[in-house]
Amino acid sequence: MIKANIITVEKQGRHRYFKYASEEIAQIIESIAGLIPLNDEYKKIKTNKLTNFTYARTCYDHLAGCLGVKITASLVDQKIIEISDKNYRVTKLGKKWFSEMDIDTDTIQLKKRSFAHQCLDWSERKHHIAGALGASLLEAMIKKDWIRKKINSRELILTSKGKLALKNKLNLDV
Repeated sequence: MIKANIITVEKQGRHRYFKYASEEIAQIIESIAGLIPLNDEYKKIKTNKLTNFTYARTCYDHLAGCLGVKITASLVDQKIIEISDKNYRVTKLGKKWFSEMDIDTDTIQLKKRSFAHQCLDWSERKHHIAGALGASLLEAMIKKDWIRKKINSRELILTSKGKLALKNKLNLDV
């Protein structure tokens, strides 16, 4: 199916994630699945229950979970960052936005690590922002008391100040 360009595989560390190769393929599969009659033996696919850990946590040194994915999507929607292959690029508007967050994107780009790349979130199965920019964003959010680290855990706590700031800065309801 990979050779036929029906599915693609994304490697991340030791994990492999498979997805439909295009939106058109997904629509075709969904249409075919709609033809299958459901019977009593049909069992609904179980989805992961949202917990504090899957809502907001660190992934190495950057923000992950539902919150990390929503923030990344909002950064893209607001044209603060844009997707370029498997990376993110900061736009002209983004330079200003990150500067207001006390993040100097020019200095961060000089670091000897990936600047901003996509990291597939295991609980959301969508990407969040990783690399030096993702780490700097999390650090800035902690410094501003938008997010707090839970002791001896990767779990993060979104503060009421953070909820208000995300609404004001990214038009994000969380």
